[in-house]
Amino acid sequence: MQNNKKGTVDKIWDFFASIKLAIFVFTAIGITSIVGTIIEQNAEPEKNIRLLSKMFGSSYASDIYRLVDAIGLNNMYHSWWFIALLFLFVSNLLICSLERLPSIIKILKEPQKPIEQENFEGLPIRHKLTMKQDLQGAVQRLSSVMQKAGFKFYEHREGDLVQLYAEAGRYSRFGVYITHLSILLLFIGVVIGIFMGFNGYLNLLEGTSSSVAYLANGKEINLGFDIRCDDFEVSFYEGTDTPKAYRSVLVVLEQGKEILRKDIEVNTPLRYKGITFYQSSFGFAPSPQSLFHFRIASKSNKIQEIKIPFDETFIIPDTKVKVKISDFTPALGVDESGKLFTYADSMYNPAVLLEFHEGNRVINRQWVIKRYPHTWVFPEGTIEFVDLWGSQYTGLQVRKDPGVWIVYVACLIMSVGLYMSFFMSHRRLWILLRSTGKETEVMIGGWSNKYRASLAAKIQGMVDSITSK
Repeated sequence: MQNNKKGTVDKIWDFFASIKLAIFVFTAIGITSIVGTIIEQNAEPEKNIRLLSKMFGSSYASDIYRLVDAIGLNNMYHSWWFIALLFLFVSNLLICSLERLPSIIKILKEPQKPIEQENFEGLPIRHKLTMKQDLQGAVQRLSSVMQKAGFKFYEHREGDLVQLYAEAGRYSRFGVYITHLSILLLFIGVVIGIFMGFNGYLNLLEGTSSSVAYLANGKEINLGFDIRCDDFEVSFYEGTDTPKAYRSVLVVLEQGKEILRKDIEVNTPLRYKGITFYQSSFGFAPSPQSLFHFRIASKSNKIQEIKIPFDETFIIPDTKVKVKISDFTPALGVDESGKLFTYADSMYNPAVLLEFHEGNRVINRQWVIKRYPHTWVFPEGTIEFVDLWGSQYTGLQVRKDPGVWIVYVACLIMSVGLYMSFFMSHRRLWILLRSTGKETEVMIGGWSNKYRASLAAKIQGMVDSITSK
């Protein structure tokens, strides 16, 4: 008596090969990914608590956040359970592929053969017609039509019966398995990025450097080199305080030697030794080392650029007028009564109050606003307020992902697999010709594993081409 009881290994194999498991895991990944998109990842608790307050009310927000934090939804893509879901998904995909791949290989190993005449009626696409040509003329005509239709054909003769047969897209059946392979590579690349890479941040004040970046939990990550910010600049949309573009001048140093210099913007990062620095934010943090940068043009068009600290003075070229910095604000505003005030802690509208001295006498006091050139004009010439260098920091996202190239390769392979799966099909064509003297009876039949309508249209085009001449 045959024992049909499955062993432990077979049960495990059946579990991972289950379509139900695939549906469950795919659904779980989809739902958790949606939640992970709503909940800001690696963000400060206050941000997500404010979000949860809008969704569930302030009285429940803190409790819900504690639950979110406990199960790792605020750092979901590094959580053990999300990695486990990905592992289940890939395992299911791999085993399902291994379960079904041998039968596909067996089909592809079998060469196409002439069809038995009695089996012709079982083909899903069939046409019968009579050609007013002898057998040899009909064979030549049909051979030409098949070649134009893109079929490489074979010929089989048996008495007064000739059969032409061909196939196309044999290996398109591998499209789904190539796609599965790409998903496996994608998973490998992501896991390598998670466990061997990092995603941190670094705030660099102009003129300072650092050899470390920081994770969200404050842990230091040694970069293996120094990164320095030589300059930072932000531009705004005209007439607004909405930033239009950020630009940082970054320098890579090794053993004090400059290795690389690059201007980075939001979509133009700096990459060095597998670490990428993205422009992500900026801020204002003045220090005693900050320098006021002015571009001075006298009436005689003599131009001079200077950088001075707050407590120094300068002289306008070709004059005896001495200029002193009297006050500064990062964001100069004017209220309804005309009173000046500072409305922000960042350099949205930086302005410096200059005091002009001739001898011991103050001859003028005027605000010079960086974004408004008409405030640069004085009787003695122009003084452009270029920047307060050393007072702004660039906020950098620092990322290392050694698996990113595997992800790129996986995406390329996936494109090939999806194209084969969705735009190609395995097609077979048979044409039977029987001589009846001066005429030839023709039967055309076709089969396709998918997109049967497309093959039917192609065969109909062949029939129309034959019967039209």
